[in-house]
Amino acid sequence: QHAAALGHCEALLRVDRDDAGARERGAIARRGLGLDADAAPSPAARREPARAPATPSAAPSTEDLAEIVRPEVTLDDVAGMEDVKQRLRLGFLEPLRNEELREVFGQSLRSSLLLWGPPGCGKTFVAKALAGELGLFFIHVGIADILDMWLGSSERNVRQVFAEARAMRPSVLFIDELDALGHRRAHLHTASVRTVVNQLLLELDGATTDNEGLLVLGATNQPWDVDPALLRPGRFDRQVVVLPPDEAARAAILGHHLTRTPVGDVDLEAIARRTEGYSGADLARVCTRAVEFALHASVNAGATQPVNQDDLDRAVADTPPSTDAWFRLAESYVQFADDGDRYADLAGYLARRRRRGRR
Repeated sequence: QHAAALGHCEALLRVDRDDAGARERGAIARRGLGLDADAAPSPAARREPARAPATPSAAPSTEDLAEIVRPEVTLDDVAGMEDVKQRLRLGFLEPLRNEELREVFGQSLRSSLLLWGPPGCGKTFVAKALAGELGLFFIHVGIADILDMWLGSSERNVRQVFAEARAMRPSVLFIDELDALGHRRAHLHTASVRTVVNQLLLELDGATTDNEGLLVLGATNQPWDVDPALLRPGRFDRQVVVLPPDEAARAAILGHHLTRTPVGDVDLEAIARRTEGYSGADLARVCTRAVEFALHASVNAGATQPVNQDDLDRAVADTPPSTDAWFRLAESYVQFADDGDRYADLAGYLARRRRRGRR
């Protein structure tokens, strides 16, 4: 295809046969240009470590980028959070379920919702429950699955995930850790990362295709770091904060995690009262520690010892809430936020914590 260029290279590679070093360099150059593919490598060349090609690997399949399931859980399986569930039903689920109502008010079957709050409080479970309520496929994507070291690959991954979600419509696409994928572009110093944010905005807008029947849910632990462009109307303009479970929900969560364990006479309501501010993940850890204590006691006694109240008390003392650091950080953002309404629910929760002596 480039005969003149190759001819020039051939002339440059003609070397004196008595010059061993020149012959070696010429052979290496020929192999690199594909001019002498059958030539055997010299001992020196064989000793050189193999180098991976500086090109991106083949495009990953959607199964490599995302978890695709049809959830069997619904909002009834979410312990507590009655206010959150009511808001989700009235503001999100019912309009989507009622086709006649949508037509009367000229609404389309496309929507987006941002779930935010401290880590471990059930944002992913709530998102799955929403998909389960609607009987739709749930496509779960995390930031680690999207970002790639190769230039252009991350944008390709974003396009691929959205294309697959559209092909499965109606479906729910859940983007976890949205603050990392959709970070404020003003804070990004790498142009390649900014282009990923821009690609996400294009896909949310349906700039190149129709998003009818695609419901996009996002989740973040740091809503203050999400690019404001992602929060504009038509994108993630609707937001719901998912806070630690209330007392009744904590008791239900504790009971759920102990269902397959021998349990003696325990007062889960008392434990629930002592674990205000604990996330669902923290409560799971409390149960795990209590089971470990009971297991150790069983080994020492030579017989099965069920989980008792002392095991749970020790487990609570051994497991501080993981949310305290998050709330300290969140309070500073709420205090100086330009948009106070956005954090109104969180501000109310923080005020109640202060009245009860927690910070």
